[in-house]
Amino acid sequence: MKKFLLLSLCYSIISGEPFFQQNSIFPLQDKHVHGSSIIESPNGDLLSCWFHGSGERTANDVLIKGSRLKKGSNKWDDVFDMADTPDLPDCNPVLWIDKNKKLWLFWIAVRANRWENSMLRYRTSINYFNKGAPDWNWQDNIILKPGERFSETIQQAFEEHIDEPMWAEYALPYSRLIINAAKDPEKRQKGWMTRIHPISLESGRILLPLYSDGYNVSIVAISDDNGNNWRASNPIVGLGPIQPSLVQKKNGHIVAYMRDSGGDPKRILKSISINNGETWSFAADTRIPNPSSSIEVLQLKNGNWIMACNDTESDRNQMAVLLSFNEGKSWEVKKYIGKHEHNSGITLAYPSLIQSSDGLIHLTYSLKDKKGKTIQHAIFNEDWIKTNR
Repeated sequence: MKKFLLLSLCYSIISGEPFFQQNSIFPLQDKHVHGSSIIESPNGDLLSCWFHGSGERTANDVLIKGSRLKKGSNKWDDVFDMADTPDLPDCNPVLWIDKNKKLWLFWIAVRANRWENSMLRYRTSINYFNKGAPDWNWQDNIILKPGERFSETIQQAFEEHIDEPMWAEYALPYSRLIINAAKDPEKRQKGWMTRIHPISLESGRILLPLYSDGYNVSIVAISDDNGNNWRASNPIVGLGPIQPSLVQKKNGHIVAYMRDSGGDPKRILKSISINNGETWSFAADTRIPNPSSSIEVLQLKNGNWIMACNDTESDRNQMAVLLSFNEGKSWEVKKYIGKHEHNSGITLAYPSLIQSSDGLIHLTYSLKDKKGKTIQHAIFNEDWIKTNR
Protein backbone atom coordinates (compact mmCIF):
# COMPACT_ATOMS: atom_id res chain seq x y z
CA MET A 1 0.00 0.00 0.00
CA LYS A 2 2.79 2.39 0.95
CA LYS A 3 4.65 1.66 -2.30
CA PHE A 4 1.45 2.22 -4.29
CA LEU A 5 0.85 5.62 -2.67
CA LEU A 6 4.42 6.72 -3.35
CA LEU A 7 4.20 5.62 -6.99
CA SER A 8 0.88 7.44 -7.40
CA LEU A 9 2.38 10.53 -5.85
CA CYS A 10 5.41 10.51 -8.15
CA TYR A 11 3.21 9.93 -11.21
CA SER A 12 0.92 12.84 -10.29
CA ILE A 13 3.86 15.22 -9.91
CA ILE A 14 5.46 14.20 -13.20
CA SER A 15 2.28 13.90 -15.27
CA GLY A 16 0.45 16.92 -13.91
CA GLU A 17 -2.53 14.74 -13.01
CA PRO A 18 -4.72 15.90 -10.09
CA PHE A 19 -3.51 14.49 -6.78
CA PHE A 20 -5.10 14.60 -3.33
CA GLN A 21 -4.79 12.56 -0.18
CA GLN A 22 -5.19 13.25 3.51
CA ASN A 23 -4.92 11.50 6.84
CA SER A 24 -4.77 12.22 10.54
CA ILE A 25 -1.46 12.93 12.26
CA PHE A 26 -2.78 10.97 15.26
CA PRO A 27 -6.07 9.19 16.04
CA LEU A 28 -9.15 11.10 17.13
CA GLN A 29 -9.02 11.74 20.89
CA ASP A 30 -10.83 13.77 23.53
CA LYS A 31 -8.20 16.44 24.31
CA HIS A 32 -8.40 19.89 22.73
CA VAL A 33 -5.88 19.98 19.87
CA HIS A 34 -5.70 23.14 17.79
CA GLY A 35 -3.57 25.79 16.07
CA SER A 36 -1.25 23.56 14.02
CA SER A 37 1.78 24.63 12.00
CA ILE A 38 3.72 22.66 9.38
CA ILE A 39 7.16 23.06 7.80
CA GLU A 40 9.47 21.06 5.53
CA SER A 41 12.96 20.27 6.78
CA PRO A 42 15.96 20.54 4.45
CA ASN A 43 16.19 16.72 4.36
CA GLY A 44 12.61 16.40 3.10
CA ASP A 45 10.99 15.46 6.42
CA LEU A 46 7.86 17.30 7.47
CA LEU A 47 7.44 18.67 10.99
CA SER A 48 4.12 19.71 12.47
CA CYS A 49 3.12 21.05 15.86
CA TRP A 50 -0.05 22.16 17.67
CA PHE A 51 -1.25 22.92 21.17
CA HIS A 52 -2.77 20.12 23.26
CA GLY A 53 -4.63 20.08 26.55
CA SER A 54 -7.95 20.31 28.32
CA GLY A 55 -8.78 23.74 26.90
CA GLU A 56 -7.06 26.94 25.78
CA ARG A 57 -6.10 30.04 27.77
CA THR A 58 -7.83 28.93 30.99
CA ALA A 59 -6.29 25.43 31.01
CA ASN A 60 -2.85 25.35 32.61
CA ASP A 61 -2.10 21.85 31.30
CA VAL A 62 -1.90 23.05 27.67
CA LEU A 63 1.46 22.45 25.99
CA ILE A 64 2.94 22.28 22.50
CA LYS A 65 3.07 18.84 20.86
CA GLY A 66 4.67 17.78 17.59
CA SER A 67 5.23 14.96 15.14
CA ARG A 68 7.44 14.15 12.18
CA LEU A 69 6.65 12.64 8.78
CA LYS A 70 9.84 11.08 7.47
CA LYS A 71 10.55 11.62 3.79
CA GLY A 72 9.11 8.70 1.82
CA SER A 73 6.75 7.65 4.62
CA ASN A 74 2.97 7.95 4.70
CA LYS A 75 2.63 7.61 8.49
CA TRP A 76 3.45 10.30 11.01
CA ASP A 77 5.78 9.34 13.86
CA ASP A 78 4.70 9.12 17.48
CA VAL A 79 3.74 12.46 19.04
CA PHE A 80 6.36 14.21 21.20
CA ASP A 81 6.55 17.34 23.38
CA MET A 82 7.84 20.53 21.74
CA ALA A 83 7.48 23.16 24.49
CA ASP A 84 5.89 23.48 27.91
CA THR A 85 5.93 26.44 30.27
CA PRO A 86 5.08 24.86 33.63
CA ASP A 87 1.60 25.70 34.95
CA LEU A 88 0.82 28.08 32.08
CA PRO A 89 -1.11 27.43 28.87
CA ASP A 90 1.18 27.28 25.81
CA CYS A 91 -0.69 28.06 22.59
CA ASN A 92 -0.49 29.13 18.94
CA PRO A 93 2.81 27.52 17.87
CA VAL A 94 4.46 28.50 14.59
CA LEU A 95 7.30 26.59 12.89
CA TRP A 96 9.75 28.25 10.53
CA ILE A 97 13.16 27.46 9.00
CA ASP A 98 15.42 30.41 8.20
CA LYS A 99 17.93 30.87 5.37
CA ASN A 100 20.65 29.29 7.52
CA LYS A 101 18.49 26.15 7.98
CA LYS A 102 17.89 26.91 11.64
CA LEU A 103 14.53 25.72 12.95
CA TRP A 104 12.43 28.22 14.91
CA LEU A 105 9.43 27.55 17.11
CA PHE A 106 7.43 30.64 18.06
CA TRP A 107 4.53 30.38 20.52
CA ILE A 108 2.82 32.14 23.42
CA ALA A 109 2.68 31.40 27.13
CA VAL A 110 -0.61 32.77 28.47
CA ARG A 111 -0.09 34.58 31.78
CA ALA A 112 -2.96 34.94 34.26
CA ASN A 113 -5.11 32.92 31.82
CA ARG A 114 -5.80 36.00 29.69
CA TRP A 115 -4.90 36.33 26.01
CA GLU A 116 -3.97 39.99 26.49
CA ASN A 117 -1.29 38.97 29.05
CA SER A 118 0.41 36.47 26.76
CA MET A 119 4.21 36.29 26.55
CA LEU A 120 5.72 35.79 23.09
CA ARG A 121 8.36 33.04 23.23
CA TYR A 122 10.68 31.23 20.83
CA ARG A 123 13.27 28.48 20.74
CA THR A 124 15.67 27.38 18.02
CA SER A 125 17.37 24.18 16.90
CA ILE A 126 20.16 23.29 14.50
CA ASN A 127 19.77 19.56 15.21
CA TYR A 128 16.22 18.52 14.34
CA PHE A 129 16.64 15.61 11.90
CA ASN A 130 16.64 12.72 14.36
CA LYS A 131 13.63 10.84 15.63
CA GLY A 132 11.58 12.65 18.25
CA ALA A 133 11.71 16.26 19.35
CA PRO A 134 14.36 18.67 18.04
CA ASP A 135 17.39 19.36 20.22
CA TRP A 136 16.79 22.96 21.27
CA ASN A 137 19.93 25.08 21.55
CA TRP A 138 18.37 28.42 22.53
CA GLN A 139 15.21 29.80 24.09
CA ASP A 140 14.10 33.34 24.89
CA ASN A 141 11.17 35.75 24.96
CA ILE A 142 10.42 38.47 22.43
CA ILE A 143 9.31 41.70 24.10
CA LEU A 144 8.24 44.35 21.62
CA LYS A 145 8.07 48.02 22.57
CA PRO A 146 5.55 49.80 20.36
CA GLY A 147 6.00 53.50 21.10
CA GLU A 148 3.93 56.63 20.80
CA ARG A 149 3.66 56.08 17.06
CA PHE A 150 1.52 53.03 17.86
CA SER A 151 -1.12 55.04 19.71
CA GLU A 152 -0.97 57.92 17.23
CA THR A 153 -1.56 55.55 14.30
CA ILE A 154 -4.51 53.90 16.01
CA GLN A 155 -6.12 57.23 16.87
CA GLN A 156 -5.65 58.64 13.37
CA ALA A 157 -6.97 55.48 11.71
CA PHE A 158 -10.11 55.36 13.82
CA GLU A 159 -10.83 59.06 13.40
CA GLU A 160 -10.45 58.87 9.62
CA HIS A 161 -12.20 55.60 8.90
CA ILE A 162 -14.77 54.84 11.60
CA ASP A 163 -18.03 56.72 12.09
CA GLU A 164 -19.61 56.15 15.51
CA PRO A 165 -22.49 58.60 15.87
CA MET A 166 -23.79 57.15 19.14
CA TRP A 167 -21.82 58.23 22.20
CA ALA A 168 -22.29 58.71 25.95
CA GLU A 169 -19.92 59.22 28.87
CA TYR A 170 -21.27 56.05 30.49
CA ALA A 171 -20.82 54.00 27.34
CA LEU A 172 -17.65 55.08 25.60
CA PRO A 173 -17.47 54.05 21.92
CA TYR A 174 -15.27 51.14 20.91
CA SER A 175 -12.77 53.39 19.15
CA ARG A 176 -12.28 55.59 22.23
CA LEU A 177 -11.61 52.56 24.43
CA ILE A 178 -8.95 51.27 22.02
CA ILE A 179 -7.36 54.71 21.59
CA ASN A 180 -7.08 55.13 25.36
CA ALA A 181 -5.64 51.64 25.81
CA ALA A 182 -3.07 52.32 23.07
CA LYS A 183 -1.61 55.14 25.19
CA ASP A 184 -0.63 52.66 27.93
CA PRO A 185 3.06 51.61 27.49
CA GLU A 186 2.59 48.44 29.55
CA LYS A 187 -0.37 47.20 27.53
CA ARG A 188 1.51 47.90 24.30
CA GLN A 189 4.33 45.56 25.34
CA LYS A 190 2.30 42.47 26.14
CA GLY A 191 -0.26 40.21 24.57
CA TRP A 192 1.23 39.96 21.07
CA MET A 193 0.39 36.52 19.76
CA THR A 194 1.55 34.25 16.97
CA ARG A 195 -0.49 32.24 14.51
CA ILE A 196 0.93 32.23 10.93
CA HIS A 197 4.36 31.56 9.38
CA PRO A 198 6.81 34.45 9.07
CA ILE A 199 8.13 35.51 5.68
CA SER A 200 11.67 36.48 4.71
CA LEU A 201 12.37 39.28 2.23
CA GLU A 202 15.22 39.41 -0.30
CA SER A 203 17.05 41.85 1.97
CA GLY A 204 17.09 39.21 4.70
CA ARG A 205 14.45 41.04 6.75
CA ILE A 206 12.16 38.70 8.67
CA LEU A 207 8.51 39.63 9.17
CA LEU A 208 6.70 37.75 11.93
CA PRO A 209 2.94 38.46 11.85
CA LEU A 210 1.33 39.01 15.26
CA TYR A 211 -1.98 40.12 16.69
CA SER A 212 -3.56 41.25 19.95
CA ASP A 213 -6.90 40.21 21.39
CA GLY A 214 -6.53 43.13 23.78
CA TYR A 215 -6.43 45.76 21.04
CA ASN A 216 -8.11 43.65 18.34
CA VAL A 217 -5.44 44.79 15.87
CA SER A 218 -2.29 43.28 14.35
CA ILE A 219 1.36 44.23 14.03
CA VAL A 220 4.46 42.71 12.47
CA ALA A 221 7.63 41.94 14.41
CA ILE A 222 10.59 42.99 12.25
CA SER A 223 14.13 41.63 12.44
CA ASP A 224 17.01 42.79 10.26
CA ASP A 225 19.68 40.69 12.00
CA ASN A 226 18.54 37.07 11.56
CA GLY A 227 16.21 37.14 14.54
CA ASN A 228 18.66 38.39 17.15
CA ASN A 229 16.59 41.54 17.73
CA TRP A 230 12.98 42.40 17.00
CA ARG A 231 11.01 45.64 16.79
CA ALA A 232 7.37 46.45 16.13
CA SER A 233 5.89 47.77 12.92
CA ASN A 234 3.09 50.29 12.95
CA PRO A 235 -0.19 48.57 13.83
CA ILE A 236 -2.58 47.17 11.24
CA VAL A 237 -5.76 48.95 12.27
CA GLY A 238 -9.36 48.18 11.35
CA LEU A 239 -12.48 46.65 12.82
CA GLY A 240 -10.99 43.44 14.17
CA PRO A 241 -8.11 42.55 11.79
CA ILE A 242 -6.25 39.74 13.55
CA GLN A 243 -4.04 36.71 12.79
CA PRO A 244 -2.41 38.20 9.66
CA SER A 245 -0.97 36.08 6.86
CA LEU A 246 1.65 37.88 4.76
CA VAL A 247 2.44 37.50 1.06
CA GLN A 248 4.68 39.69 -1.12
CA LYS A 249 3.77 40.96 -4.56
CA LYS A 250 6.21 41.19 -7.48
CA ASN A 251 6.44 44.97 -7.00
CA GLY A 252 7.62 44.46 -3.40
CA HIS A 253 4.38 45.45 -1.69
CA ILE A 254 3.32 43.13 1.12
CA VAL A 255 -0.30 42.13 1.57
CA ALA A 256 -1.73 41.03 4.91
CA TYR A 257 -4.90 38.93 4.82
CA MET A 258 -6.62 38.65 8.19
CA ARG A 259 -9.38 37.03 10.19
CA ASP A 260 -12.39 39.27 10.76
CA SER A 261 -12.90 39.69 14.50
CA GLY A 262 -15.17 42.70 14.05
CA GLY A 263 -18.79 43.25 13.09
CA ASP A 264 -20.83 42.37 10.03
CA PRO A 265 -20.34 41.78 7.22
CA LYS A 266 -17.93 39.02 8.15
CA ARG A 267 -15.20 39.16 5.49
CA ILE A 268 -11.51 38.41 5.25
CA LEU A 269 -9.70 41.70 5.84
CA LYS A 270 -6.81 43.04 3.78
CA SER A 271 -4.05 45.58 4.43
CA ILE A 272 -1.02 46.60 2.33
CA SER A 273 2.49 47.75 3.20
CA ILE A 274 4.55 49.57 0.56
CA ASN A 275 7.64 49.90 2.77
CA ASN A 276 8.67 46.35 3.69
CA GLY A 277 6.28 45.96 6.60
CA GLU A 278 6.95 49.22 8.44
CA THR A 279 3.49 50.80 8.00
CA TRP A 280 0.14 49.43 6.84
CA SER A 281 -3.03 50.68 5.21
CA PHE A 282 -6.36 50.60 7.07
CA ALA A 283 -7.69 47.03 6.94
CA ALA A 284 -10.58 46.78 4.49
CA ASP A 285 -13.07 44.03 3.67
CA THR A 286 -12.47 41.69 0.77
CA ARG A 287 -15.32 39.76 -0.85
CA ILE A 288 -14.34 36.47 0.80
CA PRO A 289 -16.54 35.42 3.76
CA ASN A 290 -14.93 34.72 7.12
CA PRO A 291 -16.62 33.34 10.26
CA SER A 292 -13.98 34.91 12.55
CA SER A 293 -11.56 32.09 11.85
CA SER A 294 -7.90 31.87 10.93
CA ILE A 295 -6.66 31.77 7.32
CA GLU A 296 -3.32 31.41 5.54
CA VAL A 297 -2.14 32.70 2.17
CA LEU A 298 0.95 31.47 0.33
CA GLN A 299 2.74 32.34 -2.90
CA LEU A 300 3.43 29.20 -4.90
CA LYS A 301 6.67 28.61 -6.78
CA ASN A 302 5.00 29.52 -10.09
CA GLY A 303 3.83 32.88 -8.72
CA ASN A 304 0.19 31.95 -8.15
CA TRP A 305 -1.32 32.60 -4.73
CA ILE A 306 -3.22 30.04 -2.67
CA MET A 307 -5.49 30.72 0.29
CA ALA A 308 -6.94 28.26 2.79
CA CYS A 309 -9.96 29.47 4.74
CA ASN A 310 -13.46 28.83 6.06
CA ASP A 311 -15.54 30.55 3.39
CA THR A 312 -18.68 31.10 5.47
CA GLU A 313 -19.87 33.92 7.71
CA SER A 314 -20.92 31.93 10.74
CA ASP A 315 -19.51 28.41 10.90
CA ARG A 316 -16.32 26.42 10.41
CA ASN A 317 -18.05 23.48 8.75
CA GLN A 318 -16.10 23.74 5.48
CA MET A 319 -12.47 24.31 4.53
CA ALA A 320 -11.78 25.79 1.10
CA VAL A 321 -8.62 26.40 -0.89
CA LEU A 322 -8.69 29.27 -3.39
CA LEU A 323 -6.31 30.16 -6.22
CA SER A 324 -5.42 33.60 -7.56
CA PHE A 325 -3.51 34.10 -10.81
CA ASN A 326 -3.22 37.89 -10.43
CA GLU A 327 -1.74 38.44 -6.96
CA GLY A 328 -5.03 38.55 -5.12
CA LYS A 329 -7.00 40.88 -7.39
CA SER A 330 -9.43 38.01 -7.80
CA TRP A 331 -9.66 34.42 -6.62
CA GLU A 332 -10.83 32.50 -9.65
CA VAL A 333 -10.73 28.88 -8.50
CA LYS A 334 -12.04 27.20 -5.35
CA LYS A 335 -11.97 23.61 -4.14
CA TYR A 336 -13.06 22.12 -0.82
CA ILE A 337 -10.78 20.10 1.45
CA GLY A 338 -13.93 19.19 3.35
CA LYS A 339 -17.51 20.44 3.39
CA HIS A 340 -20.24 19.52 5.87
CA GLU A 341 -23.75 20.65 6.73
CA HIS A 342 -24.23 23.65 9.00
CA ASN A 343 -24.57 22.53 12.64
CA SER A 344 -23.29 19.06 11.73
CA GLY A 345 -20.92 19.13 14.69
CA ILE A 346 -17.92 18.81 12.34
CA THR A 347 -15.46 21.67 12.20
CA LEU A 348 -12.35 22.19 10.07
CA ALA A 349 -10.31 25.20 11.10
CA TYR A 350 -6.99 27.01 11.48
CA PRO A 351 -5.11 26.02 8.32
CA SER A 352 -1.33 25.99 7.98
CA LEU A 353 0.04 25.97 4.41
CA ILE A 354 3.38 25.20 2.80
CA GLN A 355 4.61 24.08 -0.61
CA SER A 356 7.29 21.42 -0.36
CA SER A 357 10.40 21.22 -2.53
CA ASP A 358 8.71 18.66 -4.83
CA GLY A 359 5.96 21.17 -5.67
CA LEU A 360 3.18 19.57 -3.62
CA ILE A 361 1.02 21.65 -1.29
CA HIS A 362 0.65 20.58 2.34
CA LEU A 363 -2.13 21.72 4.63
CA THR A 364 -2.66 20.91 8.29
CA TYR A 365 -5.80 21.91 10.13
CA SER A 366 -7.86 21.19 13.24
CA LEU A 367 -10.57 18.56 12.73
CA LYS A 368 -13.35 18.02 15.25
CA ASP A 369 -16.32 15.68 14.99
CA LYS A 370 -18.53 13.74 17.36
CA LYS A 371 -15.86 11.06 17.81
CA GLY A 372 -13.08 13.40 18.90
CA LYS A 373 -10.40 15.80 17.70
CA THR A 374 -7.20 15.53 15.68
CA ILE A 375 -4.86 17.46 13.40
CA GLN A 376 -5.47 16.56 9.77
CA HIS A 377 -2.78 16.58 7.04
CA ALA A 378 -3.81 17.06 3.41
CA ILE A 379 -1.45 16.78 0.42
CA PHE A 380 -2.47 17.96 -3.03
CA ASN A 381 -1.25 19.69 -6.16
CA GLU A 382 -2.47 22.73 -8.03
CA ASP A 383 -4.08 20.55 -10.70
CA TRP A 384 -6.37 19.04 -8.06
CA ILE A 385 -7.59 22.52 -7.09
CA LYS A 386 -8.32 23.36 -10.72
CA THR A 387 -10.32 20.22 -11.49
CA ASN A 388 -14.00 19.80 -10.65
CA ARG A 389 -13.69 16.06 -10.23
